[in-house]
Amino acid sequence: MKLSAEAQAVLDRSMRQNNTSDTERQEILSLVAAMPDSRVALYTNVDSNPIGDLPRFSMHIRIQHMLTFVTFLMLAFTGLPILFLDAIWAEPFNAFLGGLSVTRIIHRVLAVIMIFAMVYHFATITGGTLHRLARRRFDIQRTVIPLLKDIRDFKEDILYFSGKRDQRPEMDKFMYKQKIHYYAAAFGNMVMVASGSAFLFPEVWAAFIPSQYVAHFQELMRLSHPHEALLALLVIAFWHWYNVHLAPGRFPMQWTFLTGKITREHQIEEHFLEYLRNLVELPKERRILKEQLQSERMQHAMSAGVGAPIEGAQPESGT
Repeated sequence: MKLSAEAQAVLDRSMRQNNTSDTERQEILSLVAAMPDSRVALYTNVDSNPIGDLPRFSMHIRIQHMLTFVTFLMLAFTGLPILFLDAIWAEPFNAFLGGLSVTRIIHRVLAVIMIFAMVYHFATITGGTLHRLARRRFDIQRTVIPLLKDIRDFKEDILYFSGKRDQRPEMDKFMYKQKIHYYAAAFGNMVMVASGSAFLFPEVWAAFIPSQYVAHFQELMRLSHPHEALLALLVIAFWHWYNVHLAPGRFPMQWTFLTGKITREHQIEEHFLEYLRNLVELPKERRILKEQLQSERMQHAMSAGVGAPIEGAQPESGT
């Protein structure tokens, strides 16, 4: 495989940051050269464990995701009966929990847990960034910070899905869709925290909002809280869950949020630049890729001349 200038730059930077030895460097470059030029041929012919092959999320991120996921759903299921307290379906639900006053207490406790998860997340990404900066290992391309590349990736991905490109763009650890998901959730959480706190502590907000705008602000918060919650519920149910778990190739579930690992196939397809870093950082992955490039299935995929055979490779005998 002949890497693009962008992919080659990512690979070189990763080898430099990891102080890769000359021997390892030659091994990595040999593996990359042996890959088929078509990434489609590569990711459709590698073996993948459905539970995950390659590291993606730390234990901290998985705990934060689980806290946010659980509290978000429970906040929706307790908040809607509070909003529609006179509805025929809401009355028995509130009664089951012990009455409207109990439902409100549960809702507020869940909100505190969600805020804790947000603070925990902010502390994790801030601490992790400072740690990588201190070690000179920080790479902005591996973060969720929006970059101009995301716009190019979006354009090229549209061309791919419309049949005008034969391959998807070389995307990084977090592709454009995931960054949109992340910032949409972050914005939604901030709206929910601000509007919810306006209900609980109106005098605090009134202390620094001009008096002529206080009533308008409270009305805005009263409208924002339930509508943002409903919007978030719809986005999670019909966009996030589909893209992460229900889309072809991911159905019936992607295990990353539990195991912290992503499948090899998915990594190569949607996060190829991160896969190049995996080859640098994980000697085990280099051994696995070498074996798979030598496999009969991969050799057959490469028989059209789209990739150079790895040095010393012998096709496996069929059974």
